[in-house]
Amino acid sequence: MTDAFRALVARQVDGSQKVGIERLQEEDLPPGDVTVDVEYSSFNYKDGLALQGRSRILRRFPIVPGIDFAGTVRQSASDAFEVGDRVVLTGWGVGEGWSGGFAERARVKSEWLVKLPVSMTTRQAMGIGTAGLTSMLCVMALEQHGLETGAKILVSGAGGGVGSIAIRLLAKRGHEVTALTGRLSGETYLRTLGAAHVMARSQYQEPGKPLAAERWDGAVDSVGGTILANILASVRYGGAVAACGLAGGSDLPTTVFPFILRNVALLGVDSVQCPKPVREKAWQELAQALGNEDAGALVSEASLDDLISLSERILAGRIRGRTIVRLQAPQ
Repeated sequence: MTDAFRALVARQVDGSQKVGIERLQEEDLPPGDVTVDVEYSSFNYKDGLALQGRSRILRRFPIVPGIDFAGTVRQSASDAFEVGDRVVLTGWGVGEGWSGGFAERARVKSEWLVKLPVSMTTRQAMGIGTAGLTSMLCVMALEQHGLETGAKILVSGAGGGVGSIAIRLLAKRGHEVTALTGRLSGETYLRTLGAAHVMARSQYQEPGKPLAAERWDGAVDSVGGTILANILASVRYGGAVAACGLAGGSDLPTTVFPFILRNVALLGVDSVQCPKPVREKAWQELAQALGNEDAGALVSEASLDDLISLSERILAGRIRGRTIVRLQAPQ
């Protein structure tokens, strides 16, 4: 066991899910052409669901959860990567059907990896993580739709990982951002990120009219449900909403009126199966937009030993910003 490494492992025992820290060997990892020494992972809402055994996130057992990670290539049978390359992985079912980032080592398919931009550390990459990549994809989708500088943008789920980074990105691009949140006690934090206005989530929680007063040129929504329906009803003619999550529910109780009377576009954003060229562009954009000072404002650090308690807190909405998981010191 001289080459063993620590990992958080989920197993099924007598029909129930059990999660705990174990020591694994490389032969315990799935097949793949690149092995990575994981330096940082991050903790996302989906990870919380996985560790609590909810929504059937974990599709096989035993498995190492953790839907993203960044680290240094340890071994490579791929021409695309060399030993010592710094890489990041998000999506592709890793941490769901393939052992993921909550371990000191991971083995994956090379086509799932992206080389980190030269200016970005592995810690910064996980300070951004899946949530930040998703945020950038939302911003890129809005810009491709024709979003102009100075637009009035609403960001729901503002205190979470996607929302907080979306606020930062949009504010840096010169937009007037309103943060929609259920935690008004975090107003100072949201304004620090760049929100010009902070709005109580309760204003959009109850069912509203099919069309409301036009307030927003666009929006980033990670909540779904009634909140997304009310956002759509409030977007100005020709505007767009980038939707990327369902923390508030998977249903969408709306009508066709915003789409056929105001020409509003609902832009679905997925970061799991996102093509590699789009990922590479998004990471380059993130490297330019978010520096060390941004990571400091958004990120708190945890260890493998903290993850079970963190899963309870994130599902209860008691975590703001980004939480990264340190696996080992960067090489």
